[in-house]
Amino acid sequence: MFMTIPTIMTWTRIFAIPLIVGVFYLPESMGSVAEKNLIATVMFVVFAATDWLDGYLARKLNQTSSFGAFLDPVADKFLVCACVLVLVHLQRADVFVALIIIGREIAISALREWMAQIGASKSVAVHMIGKLKTVAQMVAIPFLLFNDTLFGLIDTHQWGVWLIWAAAILTIWSMVYYLQKALPEIRARAK
Repeated sequence: MFMTIPTIMTWTRIFAIPLIVGVFYLPESMGSVAEKNLIATVMFVVFAATDWLDGYLARKLNQTSSFGAFLDPVADKFLVCACVLVLVHLQRADVFVALIIIGREIAISALREWMAQIGASKSVAVHMIGKLKTVAQMVAIPFLLFNDTLFGLIDTHQWGVWLIWAAAILTIWSMVYYLQKALPEIRARAK
């Protein structure tokens, strides 16, 4: 089940990265900053929505696979990390937020891989804290990409800054949670 509809949708999140990043490198003659912000925001929202849709379709069409289960979180992490780096470059997000988010993704991915190798992957299965972290990131990023007033009411930059810091706090909290869950296995093998 290497090339199913859900897996293809997952691949689109990876292929979206250079498109979203590339928008900000277009010459000024191809669009104003506001237009580039809008294009990048819409692309991010559309591609991020495939995260929910590919999982739904995989279950509905009975096209779940080990490869899809591997690729899905990788695609999410690539998309989020790339966009956070773009936001740092655009000076819309703090470098410490990027370090927290990217560092946690590397650490927990390595932890999950190690736990799977020793047959204890259920100890670090996805938890509600991790899901909340993802939601905060997935709302903060388009707000910061848009970087303007929405509907004449919502200052997306300010809301995005608050949400990305909330995501960073949830990121640390979720990392501590997963490390605590893995601690018995870590201690047992440290001898």
